[in-house]
Amino acid sequence: MQRRRVKRILIGAFAGCAVLVDAGAAAAQAAAANEQVAIATPPAGSAAWVSDHSLGRDLPDPATAPAASVAAFFASLSPADTERLAAAYPLVVGNLDGAPLALRYHANRIAIAAERDRARARAEDHRLDAATRALSAARADDSGHLLSDGRQILAFDPRGRGLVSEVYGDLATAQRVAVLVPGSDADLGHFDQAVEPLRSPAGMARALLAEEQRQSPGTRTAVIAWTGYVTPSGLGPDAVTSRLAEVGAPRLLRLLDGLRMTSHPDRAPALFCHSYGSVVCGTAAPSIDQGTPADLVVFGSPGMGVASAAELGHGVEVWATRNRTDWIGNVPYLEVGGLGHGADPTSTGFGAIEVSSTGAAGHNGYFSPGTASLHNFGAIALGHYDSVSHPPTVA
Repeated sequence: MQRRRVKRILIGAFAGCAVLVDAGAAAAQAAAANEQVAIATPPAGSAAWVSDHSLGRDLPDPATAPAASVAAFFASLSPADTERLAAAYPLVVGNLDGAPLALRYHANRIAIAAERDRARARAEDHRLDAATRALSAARADDSGHLLSDGRQILAFDPRGRGLVSEVYGDLATAQRVAVLVPGSDADLGHFDQAVEPLRSPAGMARALLAEEQRQSPGTRTAVIAWTGYVTPSGLGPDAVTSRLAEVGAPRLLRLLDGLRMTSHPDRAPALFCHSYGSVVCGTAAPSIDQGTPADLVVFGSPGMGVASAAELGHGVEVWATRNRTDWIGNVPYLEVGGLGHGADPTSTGFGAIEVSSTGAAGHNGYFSPGTASLHNFGAIALGHYDSVSHPPTVA
């Protein structure tokens, strides 16, 4: 009983620090935020998929099959067979790392259209209460936007708040690939915001792609906005523990495994990890082995779950930044009884390469036009390390 009481006090302290330094909407919902249900299992339809022997052989198990096996399986199929599987199991095929990119985009359009239609039907069902109908109408709108021409949805799962990942650029031919791993409140409803777009994963990914193209127009680039895990809601209990990150990290590793089969950049994909996303990246990092270290950039980070970059293994080169007005700098950088995320990645002793974020303001300002952070992110994604700027050395 006493242990639970201490834990509640610590949670309040961590969230309270953020509330005191940020009067925004996220802070206002901190006390009321509920713990989220993490999604660790394959999407709907997976059980039927595994039981399907219509091709005269086993289909790759979405829960266990490595990307190489998935890629080999689809390479052995006829176009008619792949189309039939996508139509019958769109959520499975659309989320299957290692499956052909164009097939995943196609399958996810089928799955998204089905979710849009389901939500529309609920929104128009007057047997349901007004709140449920309003939420359904919002879900239908959010899903419908993903069906706009030219969108390349790499993954879609309507469970819970909704998971969605999108590709910007041509992933199949890209020489440089970047993966954006967002933090709290990223979900289907907040994936692509028309108002303040740089607060959303889609907006940040588009800004990074545009910056890469500005710096190096002749380089083929692609950016993935990856909302492939259940993120914390607001600044409540989930934001100060690694529970959701521990479930999200294996999903991130499966994404990277799949990219080895379906994309062939000159260097391993760079990871850009914002806020709680840096906890996910820190949890995954020791298992990343790309041959040469992949760039891992953390910004607005509450910590990566470790005391130093050395604990993240040899598979990543860690870069870090935090602007002076980002409220995350006022959150305690420590870990006590499973609460908190360890050392500050921008601290001298951590061992990351600190980069400048001059011009950036607040927790979501790192991709704003003209900021040093946006320039530096583009340079790192391109591998133009000599053009990365750093904070002045303090004597």
